[in-house]
Order: sequence, then structure tokens, then C-alpha cells
Amino acid sequence: MNNVVSKVAVVGSGISGAVCASTLARNGVSVTVFDSARGPGGRMSQRREISEDGKELLFDHGAPFFTVSNADALALVHEWESGGLVAEWKVNFGSYDCISKKFVDGQQDGTSKKYVGVPGMNSICKTLCNQPGVESKFGMGVGRLEWLEDEKLWSVMGLDGQSLGHFKGVVASDKNVVSPRFRQVMGQQPPLDLSFAPELAVKLEDIPVNPCFALMLAFAEPLSLIPLKGFSFQNSKVLSWAHCDSSKPGRSTTRQCDHERWVLHSTMEYAKDIISQTGLRKPSDATLTKVAEEMFQEFQGTSLNISLPIFRKAHRWGSAFPAASIAKEEKCLWDGKKKVAICGDFCASPNVEGAILSGLAASSKLMEILSCL
Repeated sequence: MNNVVSKVAVVGSGISGAVCASTLARNGVSVTVFDSARGPGGRMSQRREISEDGKELLFDHGAPFFTVSNADALALVHEWESGGLVAEWKVNFGSYDCISKKFVDGQQDGTSKKYVGVPGMNSICKTLCNQPGVESKFGMGVGRLEWLEDEKLWSVMGLDGQSLGHFKGVVASDKNVVSPRFRQVMGQQPPLDLSFAPELAVKLEDIPVNPCFALMLAFAEPLSLIPLKGFSFQNSKVLSWAHCDSSKPGRSTTRQCDHERWVLHSTMEYAKDIISQTGLRKPSDATLTKVAEEMFQEFQGTSLNISLPIFRKAHRWGSAFPAASIAKEEKCLWDGKKKVAICGDFCASPNVEGAILSGLAASSKLMEILSCL
């Protein structure tokens, strides 16, 4: 592979990495994005499935929507909205009590707008990762990031040890790149050894995460007894959230598919219990089938006349939802001597807005130091 020096390597194409890469590129920095996944998005990715009748089914199986209040994040979101990348999801949300079998708090929350990517949640990351100045390499996991002291450059290597190039700076937007959890999942050391920055290593040593299972459902007919398009569950040990994915703006129910599509999220406790039995490695088909059955049974038990779906499939989010923030003030972790930034929602705040702000902070750190070189 050609080892011509590029400016910055960004590992991970979730919203934080995508925002960082795009901001750097717009300010004249050459960026290469690496991600082991088939496409961008992280927990803002979109799942494509095919129903038994051959129709395409698209699911936002991670973050169902996002809100923003920070001025910098809001300015960026308004820019995306003007470009047709996001739209406001104007529906009523509420809660369902599994004991009383009734909906409660079924009013629109007027305090903040709920945004979704158009035509899918991954549209934002997809566009940002394809901007001029950004080269994206999907299906290419990073196995090692090594600092070359003599050259003052970062060497990036693939999972197979192949060189992926040399870079003046590195951004790790996937916490698994530096987390001990990488060893448990992949069976090898994390790609980025932070022994050169022990103060950063300590902060990243044990980031608490909330695991979650998502269940994707498609129905031949609308679930007409459900008055809300998104709701949380009260007094359920299995389910925490449900939303009608096909009700979002830009989701066609005629051109691609006339099936109504729903996504359910499990409780953290349920997911932890399953993981305690099966481990952190990729779940087996049998495990996912069992999870799908149990989550759907809980959904059917709501007395909402839930019909049998024509499509049902579970997905595990093992560590996508952080339970804490480790750099609330700085918004990212940074080592100026070696020009490495670590960003993500686990730094600023555990939500999409936090990921956006962390990506902006990381790009600012790099632009400041690269402008001096």
C-alpha cells in the first residue's frame, strides 16, 4: 500500500468520528477514515434486511432520534437540516405501564426538537465521510497504531498487520480502540497502547457501558391500537423503548416497502443477564433467536393486539451506550506531543449531541497544532 503521508487518520465512522473528519477536511486537512464495519454510522447506522416476500426493510436499530441544545451543535444540525440530511420528527411520545396496561404521559415534549437523519439515521455520517478531503475505508479494521518517534508520525496497521499508511495525527473515535474490552471481544491487545500517556489510560481503563438488544419488526398491517409512534416502558424487565421506524420523515412506505416497521430496545438489565450467560463475543444465531422471541413476547403481552410480524430479527449493542462521561469539560482527550485525540459520547455526554461536541473538540485540537507545523 502507498505510504504517502496523509495528515490525519480517524478510526471509527460514528457521528463523533464523522464530524471530526468532516470538520478537519473543511479546514484543509487531509483525512482518512478507517472502520471495520461495512458502512458509517456506529450506533447511528441503518440496518438493511429483506423480508420473505422480497421487499427491502430498513431499520434505524440504534439511536432512534437525537436532540441538541448546545449552540455549536445546533448550528451544525441546522446546516444539516438545510441540506436535507436531517428533519424534525414531529410525533407524540409517551410511556406504557406494563402493570396498568395503559399509556401515560402521551404528550409531545415541547422543550426540544427531536431530529432524525433522512432518509436514514446513517445519512449524516455517510455524507460527512464522503466530503471532499475525506477518504473512507470501510471493512478495514485497525489492528495497531504505532508512534514512530524518529519520523514523528503514526503508523497505522490493519488487523492482518498490513501497513495502512503513515499519518501526522490520529483520532480514535471508537472507544474499543483503546479499551481493555477490545481484548475480551477480539482476543488481542487494543490497537492504541496508551503507555505513553498514563493519565489518559487511567481515564479509559474502565468506561461503564449499558448494553442493549434491539429487535427489528415488520408487520403486514399497521399496529392501529398503538396511539404513539415512540414510547418508553414502565415496569418491564425486558423492554425499555419502542418506536415506529417507518413513521419517521423520509421513510417511504410505498416506494420500497408497505410494511410498518418497529424497533424495540431491551432494558440494560435484560441485556446484561444475557451477556453474563453468553459472554462478550459475537452472539450466536441461537442466542439472537431466543432474545427475539422473549422481547416480542413481552411486546405482545401489552394487550395492544400486536399481530405476528412478517419479519423479526435481534441485534446486540454490546457497548454502544456509555453510562458515564470522562471529559465533560474538555469534550475529548488529547496528547499534543504525539498529536492523538480520543473522542466520542463517552467523553462529553452519553448521547448524540455529546458525540458531535466531542468530534468538534478533537478537530479543534488537531487543527490548532497542525497549523503550526
